[in-house]
Amino acid sequence: MSVINFNIAQWRAWAPGLDSVNDWQAWCRQPVVLPDSDAAPDVSFLPAMQRRRLSRLARMAFSVGWPLAEGRQDLPLVFVSRHGETPRTVEILSDLATDQPLSPTRFSLSVHNAIIGLWSIMRGETSEMTALAAAGDGLEHGMLEAAALLAEGAGAVLLVVTEERPPEAYSTWIDDVPFPYAVGLLITPGTDWQLSLNSSSDALSKSRWPHALNLLCALLGQQTTCQHAWKNRVWTWQRNP
Repeated sequence: MSVINFNIAQWRAWAPGLDSVNDWQAWCRQPVVLPDSDAAPDVSFLPAMQRRRLSRLARMAFSVGWPLAEGRQDLPLVFVSRHGETPRTVEILSDLATDQPLSPTRFSLSVHNAIIGLWSIMRGETSEMTALAAAGDGLEHGMLEAAALLAEGAGAVLLVVTEERPPEAYSTWIDDVPFPYAVGLLITPGTDWQLSLNSSSDALSKSRWPHALNLLCALLGQQTTCQHAWKNRVWTWQRNP
């Protein structure tokens, strides 16, 4: 078993129709799959020329991350998305299938670390940044990366987990994104929270909701324990008194 300790100093979250603390509290009391929506978060804090380059996935990441980074310099970023820019990928593949010329800009913005590159440019941030494409427990793998950065002396780490609703072509294979969402956590040194990992040889039931949303509900509900299982890994989030 491995254990890490940390504080969650602040958080932000966004999904279509869910932006405020009250919105998320209501959803956590009665979680439901949100209806399909083209809604995108407000990123009017960015200049218009910069906003035009951002996909909805990028806008979600910026909308939860930017307020948490406000006033902080040298803030490392850990960006986690299992599926990344699937809508842009499908557009590129569709162009290939119909012998259309490919857009270099579309390709450059479809790669998995494009969002942290845009973040670095737009914020003038040169701290260490990592983009992870993990499995269903990407939140926890991102937390391990954040803990490693804290152990190296970072005063805080920004952890952003976000997923876009996959295009219809991927619906047979991607079933873990009930709706578009983004969760941002400002992680600082401390002992308020503890994350431990155990292994299990038994088949574990898969949670209905993504790990990041379950953790958000634990934060809002003042739960002391939140457990996530993925394959043979069992993650336990413990809030210390």
